[in-house]
Amino acid sequence: MPVINRIAEFADEVAEWRRDFHVHPELQYELPRTSGKVAELLRSFGVDEVVTGIAQSGVVAVIKGRGPGKNIGIRADMDALPILERTGLDYASQTPGRMHACGHDGHTSILLGTAKYLAETRNFDGNAVLIFQPAEEGGAGGRAMVEAGIMDRFGVDEVYGLHNMPGQEAGSIAMRVGGLMAASDEFNIVIEGQGGHAAWPQNTVDPVMIAAQLITALHTIVSRDIDPIRSAVLSVTMMQGGEAFNIIPQKVKLTGTVRSLNDEVRDLMEERLKAVTKGIVETFGGTAEVNYRRGYPVVENTPDETAYAAAIAATVVGEDRVDANVDPKMGGEDFSYMLQARPGAYVFLGNGPSSELHSDTYNFNDEIIPVGVSFFVKLVEGASQR
Repeated sequence: MPVINRIAEFADEVAEWRRDFHVHPELQYELPRTSGKVAELLRSFGVDEVVTGIAQSGVVAVIKGRGPGKNIGIRADMDALPILERTGLDYASQTPGRMHACGHDGHTSILLGTAKYLAETRNFDGNAVLIFQPAEEGGAGGRAMVEAGIMDRFGVDEVYGLHNMPGQEAGSIAMRVGGLMAASDEFNIVIEGQGGHAAWPQNTVDPVMIAAQLITALHTIVSRDIDPIRSAVLSVTMMQGGEAFNIIPQKVKLTGTVRSLNDEVRDLMEERLKAVTKGIVETFGGTAEVNYRRGYPVVENTPDETAYAAAIAATVVGEDRVDANVDPKMGGEDFSYMLQARPGAYVFLGNGPSSELHSDTYNFNDEIIPVGVSFFVKLVEGASQR
């Protein structure tokens, strides 16, 4: 069946919630207004249980079905980004320097719409466990929620989530088995040489020159150490050093990110980054301190649950608007921690021709709300028939 009629009826209400969240963005774990409104709305729907304060500001709601069955977890992220909004919308952020530039306002509202419908109808077996998560943007809120014990506490059997995707046809749904989004690591390299007067470089060990050589060398790791049919990204994104035009500094700092889609490549990238850094820096007489920090793991969709999600998506948007083998994205996403804890699938919901995620002109497309809600609802309703 396509978008559910009842969901289409209250889609404007869900859009109003979304725009209210957009006006009042909050960051990381500090979500008092956002999580408070989520809990308030959930209680007004008549869900069976609302638990707040999980991982500081997370919220979990439980809706009981008609009888025994699977407990299906569905997750949405709630936090915004530290970006100054430049959309010019009449519902733009009222907090300077904060903005829902990734669509978490839309994700949260879609899950609230799911709660509203499921609490009204109860046309499913088992329980729907709706997970509203803080701190996806760099705070590993997904890991914090898992470590707080939500999977065992609420008996979650499978877990699903979605992310809007600019540039993908509005309302279409895409996914793949295995690595959908990349592991996201970061590195800091402090190169130390011997500073001195820029007019007498022969008396120095120039960390700026070493950094320039190292940047070029690091960017050869992907092209010369990684199998061309496997994916990886290394980007040096910051270089800091020096204070005057005529002084060669003592130290230079490089910062960047590494992305990969499986653990073998991830390990090799870290190993080669450290080895190349040591070789280049020591060749020119300097020393280097490397700090490599592993961030979010790969978003790894499990086969059975991905096939199920694709079948459900086809009933909502039609088979021609479902891509079950989409190319992976090299962005990171902490839903990966939930997929490490339980089988499940993460999908992309097309946002249409909008600005890119994390852009100061980005806006979530309210027209896709009924699709997202219908998809989540049908995931819960169909689970007992598998």
